[in-house]
Amino acid sequence: MPNPTILILPGDGIGPEVMAEVRKVIDWFGTRGHAFDVTEDLVGGCAYDAHGTPLTDETMAKAQEVDAVLLGAVGGPQYDNLDFSVKPERGLLRLRKEMDLFANLRPAQCFDALADFSSLKKDVVAGLDIMIVRELTSGVYFGEPRGIIKEGNERVGINTQRYTESEIARVARSAFELARKRNNKLCSMEKANVMESGVLWRDVVNEVHAAEYSDVELSHMYADAGAMQLTRWPKQFDVIVTDNLFGDLLSDLAAMLTGSLGMLPSASLGAPMANGRPKALYEPVHGSAPDIAGTGKANPIACILSFAMALRYSFDMGDEATRLEQAVEAVLADGLRTADLMGPEGGTPISTADMGDAIIAKLAATA
Repeated sequence: MPNPTILILPGDGIGPEVMAEVRKVIDWFGTRGHAFDVTEDLVGGCAYDAHGTPLTDETMAKAQEVDAVLLGAVGGPQYDNLDFSVKPERGLLRLRKEMDLFANLRPAQCFDALADFSSLKKDVVAGLDIMIVRELTSGVYFGEPRGIIKEGNERVGINTQRYTESEIARVARSAFELARKRNNKLCSMEKANVMESGVLWRDVVNEVHAAEYSDVELSHMYADAGAMQLTRWPKQFDVIVTDNLFGDLLSDLAAMLTGSLGMLPSASLGAPMANGRPKALYEPVHGSAPDIAGTGKANPIACILSFAMALRYSFDMGDEATRLEQAVEAVLADGLRTADLMGPEGGTPISTADMGDAIIAKLAATA
């Protein structure tokens, strides 16, 4: 069998720094009989600097061909005044849209060693392990018509919330499948009380549940109530499925329950390819953090855990993914901390590269 293929797109800001630590982990697995064929390319601001576009057609074609794409981060203040069509973020949106990555998986897990970092009480977040499944390729971010028009003497901004039955059904199936592999419980969130798209969302989720997943415990909640409950008692949830806009908001809210964006990975999955693997892009939730780029302060854990998600969801290497996650947890339990994790209880401050080396040392210790 040929080696699995990975396209790495480090991007901007701290992206190259955190991705360098992922490369160390990939290389380590290669020495243990799990080799990957890895290529690198540009996305975001660095691609604009080199080619005048945040994502070239050639890079897009590579992304369509590989088994998984690993992305660091995009953007920076130097690109703020660019036309909207060529801003760094458009490269990421193009990847999501053209690869048809309709299911965005964002885990929010609170490691015991970091429970004090959350703004919520420790007993509320300790042991937290939830998954938010966000629809990623439709909804208000892609609906037409959109734009800014003139009506009389004033401007009007227009964005259209639009969903088809099939778009809702496929992301619902992804969430139900995940729920079956976890605690068999799914909560669907929308705004069926004020939005017709929410009414359709709830109807379709119910239909998919009745026809295919009646064994899964299904509940519904309005998205604003869901936001309140996530900050009140988040451990009542296991898997949450929601649309593109509400998923964007709720997953960032859930991210901060854990104390640091530098800890949170994500996976964006599409339909299976000819080899059975899903179209897939993995990236940390955090941004490019240009203020600390090049200082060695960046936390690589979210990017490393994104690779762990790739092991689990793209390469059917669940045991290796768990092993990598446990190595991260062990390093944190030892008190090793990048700058963003230095809290009131202190810890041993280490650099981006040192954190990567410490994780690999824990991996090696269990070899």
